[in-house]
Amino acid sequence: MNNAGIHLKVTAVKIILTILFILIGFTFVFPFITTFTTSLKTSFELMKFPTKFLPINATLNNYVTVLSSRYNYPLLYFNSIKITFINVAGCVVTSTLSGYAFGRLKFKGRDAIFLLYLATLMIPPQVTLIPRFIQFTWMGITNTHWSLILPGIFSVIGVFLMRQSFMQIPYELSESAYIDGAGEYRTFFQIIIPTVKPALVTIVITTFNWQWNDYENPLIFLRDKSLFTLPLGLTAFSDENGAKFELICAAAMLACLPLILIFLFIQKQFINGLIVGALKE
Repeated sequence: MNNAGIHLKVTAVKIILTILFILIGFTFVFPFITTFTTSLKTSFELMKFPTKFLPINATLNNYVTVLSSRYNYPLLYFNSIKITFINVAGCVVTSTLSGYAFGRLKFKGRDAIFLLYLATLMIPPQVTLIPRFIQFTWMGITNTHWSLILPGIFSVIGVFLMRQSFMQIPYELSESAYIDGAGEYRTFFQIIIPTVKPALVTIVITTFNWQWNDYENPLIFLRDKSLFTLPLGLTAFSDENGAKFELICAAAMLACLPLILIFLFIQKQFINGLIVGALKE
């Protein structure tokens, strides 16, 4: 086969793979598009059969209704922001300090302790729901946001990613800083931390995504509606007459907005952090 034939074959394979990947990507985007178009429809339009994909008369009234005081959606939004940002900040601090200890400091039993800590990933979180509920009841923090914040500021995956990132940094870098007169804290904050920025961004995105979308824990530990988060608040748009899908879709679009914005701004660092976390020692 001549060069022209090989080039044509390679081009055809690239075109087929491109089309295939576009179709796969569309299957992921299609539910989001459907949710958005449904949020612009009226309840009367949703009852029509067959249902049209695009709204005939697009309206923003569903968003206005969701944000009205009747459903207290702004308070649900505030609760989710409060819990999520505290958990993200706490998780970044604990993961960074723990990852630095496991990755850079040398002490007896370090690897054994880390493997034991990593083994907790094999325990399904549902198994610990009852023990946590009993413990939080003894502590008096059930039906408070502390029951969601305290467990959320610790992440085994976060510690693993930070440890892997710290282990990629040559020890000569720290030694050079010590020779120049930098102390342990200055070396940590001014030299070590800037080099693991992609891993930090990965922890921020994954923790934010998990805490923002968490439904199970608020459902178990919260009873007061004024403490509810967005995932629980979506159930408010269902009543004895059925689910109001146009309002649920509008509320879901508003809930997805922070996740989309965060990922768009720091997606490059997020991908780099995943690559670093996958590297072998």
